[in-house]
Amino acid sequence: MPRSPATCTVPPSTALLTVAGGQLVAAPRAAPERVRRKRPASANPYLRLLATPGARAFTAGNLIARLPMGMLSVSAVIMIAGSRGSYALAGAVTATGLAATAVVAPFTARQVDRYGQARIAVPATALAVLGSLALVLCVHHDAPAWTLFAAYAATATTPNTGGMSRARWAHLHRGDPAALHTANSFEQAADELCFMLGPVLAAVLCGALFPEAGTLVGAFLLMTGVLVFAAQRATEPPPTPRTRTAVSPLRTPGMPALLAVFLATGAVFGALEVVSIAHAGGAILALQAAGSCAAGLLYGSLRPARNVHRRLLLCLTAMTALMSLPLLATTSTASLPVLALCLLLAGAATAPTMVTGMTLVQRATPAGQLNEGMTLSVTALLGGVAAGAATGGWLVEHAGTVSGYAAPMGAAALALAVAAAGTSLRRPGVSGGSAR
Repeated sequence: MPRSPATCTVPPSTALLTVAGGQLVAAPRAAPERVRRKRPASANPYLRLLATPGARAFTAGNLIARLPMGMLSVSAVIMIAGSRGSYALAGAVTATGLAATAVVAPFTARQVDRYGQARIAVPATALAVLGSLALVLCVHHDAPAWTLFAAYAATATTPNTGGMSRARWAHLHRGDPAALHTANSFEQAADELCFMLGPVLAAVLCGALFPEAGTLVGAFLLMTGVLVFAAQRATEPPPTPRTRTAVSPLRTPGMPALLAVFLATGAVFGALEVVSIAHAGGAILALQAAGSCAAGLLYGSLRPARNVHRRLLLCLTAMTALMSLPLLATTSTASLPVLALCLLLAGAATAPTMVTGMTLVQRATPAGQLNEGMTLSVTALLGGVAAGAATGGWLVEHAGTVSGYAAPMGAAALALAVAAAGTSLRRPGVSGGSAR
């Protein structure tokens, strides 16, 4: 008597034996499923990062939207100065826009956290684009000067696209410090790349076509990029309704000291920009951005720091030392190639400092308020840029460009001193030997 099928062990390659009508019959076995072999993970941390489902789509949209950040202010200066013959008016208009951004941007970011990126970013960007178009019309039709200030102030609603992208990475890789470290480095390198290419593109468009071209193209890219970015709903962090007990990230332990560090760091960038333009022209600044971009990508391939606060102090120390190179170069020689090399090296500490500082901001910010926390840091950075530019300009006018290079070095030393003195940066769960 044949064995019951339940007790019969059948090799995978044989037919299935069973009993039908008292007879032993063979039934064809179903074709075995093909085993899908997983491709080995790439050793490149950036390829692994971009392999995250949906990452490439939102990154592409964000990069398109971020490029105008380096274009619009330069385009506005060229357009207004060319039409009105006054760089003072052009600078005042852009400074007003910067001040308006410092006030409006945290509010916009708070709404993004509360209602979602797509719901807030698209209308906020549309309003900012209308402000840019109004500025073009006011300049073209020779409207009164006050209309230029009003139109450019309307662009302050532009959302912090870099912050929204970082918030998506934090949502997708929560609990994975290594991936977040790579993501922050990637985002900082993208910032440097956009601020390196943006002014060049703006100058080419305004010079080769017409003065308004840079602003028009920048507004188009901004709106297009935000629409593409907002359309990627699968990777969007869920909105976090604001409760009555929720407090601003500004009031969380460690955040005020961090913002003070960002303020001083922004002064480094603002002073270096103005002094370098006055000494050798704006093109040489691309080398500083290139050095920062390369250093950011290299930094992202390293393991994240066990003690993030200590790493920030090391980065600020390196920045202070490297920012002395342009001063030494201009003091000892008038060679522009030497200055260019020094600026390239000076940029090497910029991205690692920003990545480390932004990591601390992310960890100090309450859950669900990442956009607001990171926008506060960017606002502090912009305030520092304005203060540094004013200080650098004063030194250039009263002491010369060589002495002007003391301003970025001094601002870097101030940032280091603030970070060293800010013991409130350390709190349980933010840094320390337990790693984070």
